[in-house]
Amino acid sequence: MSVLAGCSGAAEKDAGPSASPSVSAAGEAESGGRVGAAGSACLLPVGFDLAAEWKADAIDGSAADAEADGSGAADADEDMASLLRQGPVSLVCEVDAKPAGHLGFLRVFTGESGKGGDAQAVLKAFVTAQDGAKKARYSTFEAGGLSGVSVDYLATSELLDETKQESAFAVITPDGPVVVHLGGADTEEHQDMLPAFELAKKTLSIV
Repeated sequence: MSVLAGCSGAAEKDAGPSASPSVSAAGEAESGGRVGAAGSACLLPVGFDLAAEWKADAIDGSAADAEADGSGAADADEDMASLLRQGPVSLVCEVDAKPAGHLGFLRVFTGESGKGGDAQAVLKAFVTAQDGAKKARYSTFEAGGLSGVSVDYLATSELLDETKQESAFAVITPDGPVVVHLGGADTEEHQDMLPAFELAKKTLSIV
C-alpha cells in the first residue's frame, strides 16, 4: 500500500492552468455503491458514492495507538502513525481504482473533533504536509448541506523525479474534519480518475 505522507513542503495559493485540470473533459462517473454509513466498507463521518467497480477498504490504524510493551513497540507505533497521518488528519479508508482499470486511489482522512480549524485551514495543512506539493489552487463548494473546500495542486516525487497533478477536498463535520484525496500514478491517470473524485464530492453528505 502506498500511503501519502510528508513532514514538510510548500503550497502556493496561486497556480497556472496546469495545476487546475479539466474535469469536464473526462466526463461523469457511474455510481457503483456508497461508502461511509454503518454496514459499508468504511465507517466514516460522511457518506459518498463510489464510481462503478472502485473497491473501498478500511485502514486499521489501531496499532498506532497501542500501548508500548517495552519491546520496541513504541517506536513501531510511532512509525505507523506517521505513515498514516498527513497534517491534522489520519488515513482511515482507501478506495482502489484498479478494479476499474486505473492506477490510483481515493483516500479518506479524518481528524479529531474541534481540532484543525475550518475546512480551508485543514486542507492547507494537509497539502503543506506533503513533500513536493506546490501551485495549490483552492475553491469552495456545497454538497449535502456541507460547505467544503477543494484543491488542485502539483506534487513532485523525489523517488520518481516526476511532477503530477493531485486533488483533494475537505469538510468539517460534528465528528471532526474529513479530507478526501485523489492520487494517481501520473497526471494522465489522475485526469482519467477525476470523474470518480467529482462523484464523491457532489454526493457527499453527513451519515
